[in-house]
Amino acid sequence: MSSQVRAKKKKKTSLVYVATCGAGLENLVADEIKEHGGTVTGTKPGAVSWEGNLEAGYRLCLWSRFASRILLQIAEFAAPDPDILYRETGKLDWAEHLDPGKTFAVYCTLSESKITHSQYAALRIKDAIVDQFRSRTGRRPTVDVMHPGMRINLHVQGDRATLALDLSGDSLHRRGYRVAGVEAPMKETLAAAVVHLSGWTAEFSPDAVLLDPMCGSGTLLIEAAMIYGDTASGLQRKTFGFMYWPKHDARLWEKIVNEALAREERGLEKEWPRIIGYDADPNAVAAARKNIEQAGLEDKIEVGQRQLADLARPAESGLVLVNPPYGERLSEREQVKYLYRCLGRKFCHDFYGWQVGFFASNPDFSSILGINWAATIKLFNGPIKCKLHHGIAEQKQEEPGFIPRVHDIAPGPEEEDFANRLRKNCTALFPWAEQEVLTCFRIYDADIPDYNFAVDLYEEWVHVREYAPPKAIDRKEAGRRLQAGLQVIRELLGIPPSRVFIKTGQKPAGKNQPRSKNHAGKLSEVRENSCRFLVNFTDYPDTGLPLDQREIRAMIGRLAPGKKFLNLFGSTGTATINALAGGAIATTTVDGSAALLQRAGLNISLNGYGGPQHIIVLQDCLNWLQKSGGRYGLILAAPPSFSSDPRRKTTFKLQDDHEKLLRLAMNRLSREGLLIFLSGSRKFRLSPAVSKEFDVREITGATVPRDFGKNRPPHRCWEFRHPESVLS
Repeated sequence: MSSQVRAKKKKKTSLVYVATCGAGLENLVADEIKEHGGTVTGTKPGAVSWEGNLEAGYRLCLWSRFASRILLQIAEFAAPDPDILYRETGKLDWAEHLDPGKTFAVYCTLSESKITHSQYAALRIKDAIVDQFRSRTGRRPTVDVMHPGMRINLHVQGDRATLALDLSGDSLHRRGYRVAGVEAPMKETLAAAVVHLSGWTAEFSPDAVLLDPMCGSGTLLIEAAMIYGDTASGLQRKTFGFMYWPKHDARLWEKIVNEALAREERGLEKEWPRIIGYDADPNAVAAARKNIEQAGLEDKIEVGQRQLADLARPAESGLVLVNPPYGERLSEREQVKYLYRCLGRKFCHDFYGWQVGFFASNPDFSSILGINWAATIKLFNGPIKCKLHHGIAEQKQEEPGFIPRVHDIAPGPEEEDFANRLRKNCTALFPWAEQEVLTCFRIYDADIPDYNFAVDLYEEWVHVREYAPPKAIDRKEAGRRLQAGLQVIRELLGIPPSRVFIKTGQKPAGKNQPRSKNHAGKLSEVRENSCRFLVNFTDYPDTGLPLDQREIRAMIGRLAPGKKFLNLFGSTGTATINALAGGAIATTTVDGSAALLQRAGLNISLNGYGGPQHIIVLQDCLNWLQKSGGRYGLILAAPPSFSSDPRRKTTFKLQDDHEKLLRLAMNRLSREGLLIFLSGSRKFRLSPAVSKEFDVREITGATVPRDFGKNRPPHRCWEFRHPESVLS
């Protein structure tokens, strides 16, 4: 046979296809087309044009990991208006493509066309097909838009119309294994691309580990396992569009499927690396397990519930894949930013040397992770612009906590007493703080009456809060002494003025005090033991990390394992973080301030916690207690002395309302649980009635830290339990 005859034969049997895909996946789809015997003829966003025989079309339907649909072109013609569209469609012999006993549907896309109504254009195609069958046979195929047997695609570009058969049927991302889902799941085609572009292949070392710490319903894990095991993406699908096509070659299809089954069998028999997934949400873990079981991969993929905070390095090398929450709303974006900080610490401290594939929609935050990305690829998750970052995590040591050095200074005669007292305090407290690994503590608390303020260290920052002076003290003189004291603080500790924050003459107020209009509300990150907190030095009387409650937070951490924790008047959630770090199985944080609870959410993300079992409630605590249900093994009630909310028309006075509060809170305490009641008011007196009603023990002495032990206790604290009669 001459080469000319062979060329004609090849041309005659060649079919024209279009493979559609998500934006950014075109090159991956083109590579697949070439791998399975096709020839790429053109590429545009979301579509790859190609030619090949029927076998190549079948193979793409079965094997493509990245394409959405495989369309077989059957006609192309000029279509300047719907009538010509109808006439040209009617010239085709539709008996070659449709069985009158089966269903079909027409789908239309328009681009720069004079035809402006896609549904009307699809209707004209449908009419032309139905009218032809009716006139020739008296029968007509049924239209089923929801579940058609054969999908017919019409695409009109300008005046040119293209008709194609959708050989895929349902979109190819529907592999058949997803039987359970979570909110906003990633499509399987995109997940396969993320896995592939992150460096995962069928040749990945069996000694390494693939880990997804936020696995959701397990899509990344399953796609990775299918790639490693050489499993065809569509092998579990029951139907494809071509099965409803009169020209379907069942024997050819059976041959291709049997070949895929044999390849899968060989892939399952080889040595596998560990593929591990975790999620903080138990519902997501349950969904992942169902999907993995449906995919037949339960012996290849491990999944479990675990917080990011508890993530540990399972092997010396591997690939960690992360698809974190996107945070489309502004408040969610802030939480995502601090979640990235947590992930960055994990990557650089626990997963150094590992490959990292990080897929996210927040490109501005990618630098937070602290990785020098080797590649960044633009992709889309539906309409959301995203980027896949790929690189190697480098080891970074945790910076030691900052405690300033005491400097020699020469204060003036009037400031000498204050300087000596501050030096004496620092000399005594700094060694203790280093031993206790503390970087946030109090170094001065109005020890000298003329210098009536408190000085707190928050790592490299100093927070100075002036107490409201008695009326007998001249304000100008008090202000002069404050300024002199600030000069001593800066010189003695070697702290630049930009890191010293002053709050002058502010009286203690309810926690719902509005933000100052003069500050942007910048948050700074500090550490306390294994926890991290965001503090605000400018906008509130308090920073959001009350240092005098350090021992109470530590106590909650020790008592929390296995318990449900309720944090009433939870403020910025500092006690909740300690409960989470201690092993609380569920937490509820209730407060009436949206601003403070927002920071509580940020603190939770910063520390690597989350999931529906840890909730934040914006509501008046008394109202919430009256309407809520459930029991808690550990409760903290730390109400302010006074608070009011004009919008909700609520007022809380600690002395007047604490009996009601405690009775309501004790109704939520489990039979053997513990309630810790904390009052920051020195004038507060606990009602004798509640002391008789419950088993009450004051523990103030055990809860005052050393740096607050010189003066009168800054708070009072009690333990509440149900009396033995309740337990019997």
